Amino acid sequence: MTERTGPDAIGPAAQPAARDAAEDAMRRLARLQPGEKGSLFTSDLTVNEFLLVREAGFRPLGLVLGSSVYHVGLQLGRWSKNQELTKLSQAMYQARELAMSRMEAEASALGADGIVGVRLDIEFKEFGSDIAEFIAVGTAVKADGADPGPVGTWLNNKGRPFTSDLSGQEFWTLIRAGYAPLDLVMGSCVYHVAHQRFTQVLSNAGRNVEIEPFTQALYDARELAMSRMRAEGEALEAEGIVAVQLKQHTHGWGGHTTEFFAIGTAVRPLRDDHVIDRPTVVVGLDG
Repeated sequence: MTERTGPDAIGPAAQPAARDAAEDAMRRLARLQPGEKGSLFTSDLTVNEFLLVREAGFRPLGLVLGSSVYHVGLQLGRWSKNQELTKLSQAMYQARELAMSRMEAEASALGADGIVGVRLDIEFKEFGSDIAEFIAVGTAVKADGADPGPVGTWLNNKGRPFTSDLSGQEFWTLIRAGYAPLDLVMGSCVYHVAHQRFTQVLSNAGRNVEIEPFTQALYDARELAMSRMRAEGEALEAEGIVAVQLKQHTHGWGGHTTEFFAIGTAVRPLRDDHVIDRPTVVVGLDG
């Protein structure tokens, strides 16, 4: 992931390094090295996605993953106050960064230019309600005829393999349209939404009325998540962020504490024009 910068920085960036990957993983990756006897690539791409990624000029190297089992600390919000729970926001950032950096380390060990089809999941374990595994999985790829444009490399401006959660079809379209992925950028905000006082609940009974404190809380929380994702894109000097998703999770914290998570793929231009050849209509002459 990109380094946190600016006033909205939350938590230190995890630097991807080969030492972050488990020894078993490094042995597995060694068997995937191109040219090694018995080596073969692995991928979670569908057949159509695999063929389109190859058509875009990239060769799959292997399935790469990163994992972090993380204890999410406790932070209580004031009953009647809208507020960000910064300790929890920080935990969600750091755990995801650990998983992403370990996945990137595996890709770097394979000599990959990027990782496509990235999935970033959270699974709360039976070890405890406050212990979760953060998992990042994707297919490492190597440029095989694809032109990186004027910068001369597919690595992003942090010197790391690009990451993208686009599907194989979307990735092919992006490359054909003259854009390149830079990195999977994200923004997170864990927010406590104030409770209503009993008198407020009674006064609103039977009425159609906006609960303004709730509206403001959710608006603020989404804006914090979006602005942090945007800051990551700006740090990469991206032209824009595509396929943005804005998700909401409670993670078992209760109805008044929720995480807003914004994620998308930062992109850069490969060329000045962004024209895709129109498909040719073919009319069959049989029957």
